[in-house]
Amino acid sequence: MKIVGSSTATRRFLALSVFSLLASTALAADYPNRPVELVVAASAGGGTDVVARAFAEAMRTHLPQPLIVINKPGASSAIGFAEVANSKPDGYKVGVMSVNLVILPALGLMKVNADDFIPVARLNFDPAAITVRADSPWKTVEEFIADAKKKPGVMQVGNGGVGDIWHVAAAAVEDRTGAQFNHVPFQGAAPAVASLLGGHVDAITVSPGEVKQHVQGGKLRVLAIMADQRLGGAYAGVPTLKERNIDLSIGVWRGLAVPKGTPSDVVQTLSKAVKEAAAEPAYKETLAKANLGESYADAAGFKADIESDRESLKKVLAKLVIQK
Repeated sequence: MKIVGSSTATRRFLALSVFSLLASTALAADYPNRPVELVVAASAGGGTDVVARAFAEAMRTHLPQPLIVINKPGASSAIGFAEVANSKPDGYKVGVMSVNLVILPALGLMKVNADDFIPVARLNFDPAAITVRADSPWKTVEEFIADAKKKPGVMQVGNGGVGDIWHVAAAAVEDRTGAQFNHVPFQGAAPAVASLLGGHVDAITVSPGEVKQHVQGGKLRVLAIMADQRLGGAYAGVPTLKERNIDLSIGVWRGLAVPKGTPSDVVQTLSKAVKEAAAEPAYKETLAKANLGESYADAAGFKADIESDRESLKKVLAKLVIQK
């Protein structure tokens, strides 16, 4: 290719640009030719991890290479999110995003934000819930809140980390009721559940799916769900906070995203496989058994959710006191 009147530096730049474009096209056409890492910014055993592992299994017949789940918990998801955002944008490192992606930057707890990613699809949505041990003195959410008001700052309520959605949920309960909790952060929902089972905290505000096996086993009791409507199945008899005159509905979405700059052909290949895998009956059944809400949305729908929550949660977070 001859470039009239161009300097040597310009010719080199254009040649490199063409080479880069060709290399990118070749990469996309061959994608994936090796295993893809699915980074979960939470501990093993929690709701996010369960969704990720069930989905990775569903993807086996829709992608020529497996998704390998890698847990990167810590800093309320910030560590895992940053690893994905800062990785090579080639489609070989996919992040399991949660609503923490919009919460943490708003609280100044993470430099990475939604603009550093390309949304692929939403997979799930779950409300928060107030859960206590089965042998606790609180049989209703009214009793729990009344006791917390009598002893401000004493009731220990576990969450998935400072600024995590479950922390925000507990803080939102404080805001709506006037109660004051002693917030106890953990590196994800699973260790928070373990702490409650061990008697180290009084309650937790994680999702219903993350405590289901212990509720069914008679070890834990859910006092209320933070949703617009009651859940079915194992939680059909559990009231919503709204039924108890506490106007609060809050929860977590989980979805997939890749680093900004990932080639469009790679994103399209991944998106097609994700849509097919999300429709797998076995995958849906796994989430249903775990009481984790299956809620697929394509890239456009997922992006709309992210942008909507970025605005709506700003208003909620502005009224909450989150101790960093």
